[in-house]
Amino acid sequence: MRNSYYNVLNRPPQAIAQIQGGKESPEICGVVRFYKVRGGVLVCAEISGLPMSENQIHGFHIHAGTKCAGDSTDDFSLALGHYNPTNQPHPQHSGDLLPLLSVNGTAFSVFLTDRFDICEIVGKTVIIHENADDFISQPSGNAGAKIACGVITVR
Repeated sequence: MRNSYYNVLNRPPQAIAQIQGGKESPEICGVVRFYKVRGGVLVCAEISGLPMSENQIHGFHIHAGTKCAGDSTDDFSLALGHYNPTNQPHPQHSGDLLPLLSVNGTAFSVFLTDRFDICEIVGKTVIIHENADDFISQPSGNAGAKIACGVITVR
């Protein structure tokens, strides 16, 4: 195989987001790591404490805001909307990521993307939504409430 990304996971990431749940889901925690690789960015998410319900798929996005804070109606309203520097329709936003699949409240996902460079997303937020992204609805996929958040920092 010409590009083997497996060994990348054994080195320190260039950026990281520590994920914490909101008031309604404080048990959610985890980490999202970002690795610069040939061809793009390898994203590795390890999340636990996801809601145990029939809904096992959760929207997963980089948002444009720089804070994991909000108000009484939205724990993470200051995370703002999807990171979308080129003003594309959903799901072509730079911040649109693959959904997380929860297995008994835990999700592990590794994927390659070329939608952003790590330097572009440092300081932005990673959001997990309560529902699956439908990849159709504008502007953000109708994925429901923001249930967890983390700010992307340089490692």
